This record gives sequence, structure tokens and C-alpha cells, in this order.
Amino acid sequence: MGAMSPAHWAIVAVVMLVLFGSKKLPEAARGLGRSLRILKSEVGEMHTDEPAALGTRIPEPSHETVSTTQAASTEGKALQ
Repeated sequence: MGAMSPAHWAIVAVVMLVLFGSKKLPEAARGLGRSLRILKSEVGEMHTDEPAALGTRIPEPSHETVSTTQAASTEGKALQ
């Protein structure tokens, strides 16, 4: 019941032909093919970029951190 038989596919094809016409179907198929080609190339590009992204390191914060009390007192002095 889950799979479509060849008769079902024929009915779907006839309905699409009636709805869209014989001139629009090749154009639609061509556009779909171009879209799938672009998607495939972008996914492939994403997979090739992935190892490079994993190899980059995130810079660690510097050791010159200011405590919150020092920052608050500095801000208070700057406002006066």
C-alpha cells in the first residue's frame, strides 16, 4: 500500500500534463535540474570547507583581565 504502482505514476503524469501543459513541463524539469545541480555543488563545497573550519583555532582570551571591582571603580572615576 505504501509504494506507488506504475498505474499510479501514469495517473500522476497525466494529471501533471493536463495541469501544466506540454510546454511548461520541460521548462519546469530544466529549472528543477538546475536547482538540484546548484544544491549539490553547494553541499559539496560545504563538505570541503568543513575540514578547514575544524582546523582553525579560536583565540584564547588574554591574561590581562580586569576584575569587576576594578572596572567599576575605573568607570566611577571616569564619570566624575
